[in-house]
Amino acid sequence: MQVFVFDLLPYGGYLDDLEHGKALPYPLGKDYFDPTVAVKTYAEHLEAWELLDRLGYDGVGFNEHHTSPYGLMNSPNLMAAAASQRTKKLKLLIYGNLIPLHSPLRLAEELAMIDCMSNGRLISGIARGIPREYQVHNVPLSESRARFEEAFDIITRVWSEDVFSYDGKFWSYKDVAMWPRPVQRPRPPIWTPITGSKESIEWAAKHDIPITPGESRVHGLQHDIIRYYAKCLAQHGHRITPKHLSIAGAAYIADSKAQAVKEAGPYYLYFNRSLFSHGNVTETNIQRTLGYVSNSSLDYVSPENMREAQRLREDFRNLTMEDVARRAETMPWGTADEVRDRIIAAVDRTGADVVHLRMNTGAMPHEMFMNQIKLFAEKVLPALQAHKVTVVPAAEEVAA
Repeated sequence: MQVFVFDLLPYGGYLDDLEHGKALPYPLGKDYFDPTVAVKTYAEHLEAWELLDRLGYDGVGFNEHHTSPYGLMNSPNLMAAAASQRTKKLKLLIYGNLIPLHSPLRLAEELAMIDCMSNGRLISGIARGIPREYQVHNVPLSESRARFEEAFDIITRVWSEDVFSYDGKFWSYKDVAMWPRPVQRPRPPIWTPITGSKESIEWAAKHDIPITPGESRVHGLQHDIIRYYAKCLAQHGHRITPKHLSIAGAAYIADSKAQAVKEAGPYYLYFNRSLFSHGNVTETNIQRTLGYVSNSSLDYVSPENMREAQRLREDFRNLTMEDVARRAETMPWGTADEVRDRIIAAVDRTGADVVHLRMNTGAMPHEMFMNQIKLFAEKVLPALQAHKVTVVPAAEEVAA
C-alpha cells in the first residue's frame, strides 16, 4: 500500500477561543492576518514536504480553499509547483482543484506544467468544493455539478486531442493546441474525494475514477459509499479493485492513547470547532435548498448512517475533549503498534490501496508535525508499505 500525508496547510496562528465565547467571524478582515505568520507557515510546510521525500513517504496531498485560516492553499497548483522543485520522488496529489470555479483550460495548462516540472509525479485530484468557495467566486451552487462535468470533459480532452475546440454552456474554445503537455500518458491519474452525494459516486463510477470515500473513522457511512460505488462501477462494466480506493484519517503517535489525546486533542478540537465550518455550510439539508445537492443525494445511505451523512454543523461546533477522547478509542492515535494496526485494519476493511494521513490537524506546531513525520517513518511506514491489499470486501457483496 501507499502512504500519503494530506496537508491542509492551515494558518499557523491560533485565532479564536470558543471556550470563552469568541468564535471566528466571517468574513475575516485584515486585522486578523499577520503576514509574518503566513511567511513562516509556507516555509515550514515546504520543509515538512522535503522531509517526507527524504524519509520515503509515497506522496503529499494539497488542497484548495479560500478566505479562511482553514487552509492557505488558495492555489494548490502553486504549492505543488514549489514542492516539485524541493522533492525528488514524492508524488504530488492535488486533492483537489475546484474545477467548477476556474477556467478549465488554464487548470489543464498548469497541471501539465507541474507534471513536466516534476517529471511525471502529478496526481490530478479534482473536486467540486465546499459551498463557501462558491460564495467567494460568485458562482451559483446550483451550477456546480454541470460546471464540474463540463470542466472535466475539457481538461481531459485538451490533454489528449491534437487540436482542441469546444462549445459548452460555460466555456468555449477554438483551435487550441496545448503546450506543454503532461509527461504521463495517456494522462496524469485523476482521483476525486467523495463526501457523500449519490451523484458524485455515480459520476466517478461512470468515468472509472478512483475515489476517497469519506473519513476512515466513520465506518458505516464509508462502507455505504464504497458499496454503492462498487455497484455503479459494475453497471458500467468495471470491477472495483484496491486501486479504486484510498482512505483518509488523522494519525498521531505517542507513548499511550491518553498521551495522544492530551497532545493532539486540542488541535483536533480547534480544527473541528473553529476551522472546518468557518464561513461554510456543512449541513446537507441546507446545501439541498441551495441547489448544491439533490433531494435524492443520500438515498443510498443506510438509516443508521444518515446522521453522519447529514454533516450537521452542531456536530463539529459542539465537540468537546470528552468527545475527542471517545473518538480516539477507534482512531490511529496511541502507540506506534496501535497506529500501525488500526491503519492496516482500515485498509483491509475497505480494500483501499492508499491511505491519506493528517499528521498536523488544527495548526499543530511545526516541531510536533516534524516529529510525527519522523516517528511515523521510523516505526510505522515500513510495515504499511509492505502490506498488500488484494480484496475489496464490497466487491464480494455486490457480486452476491
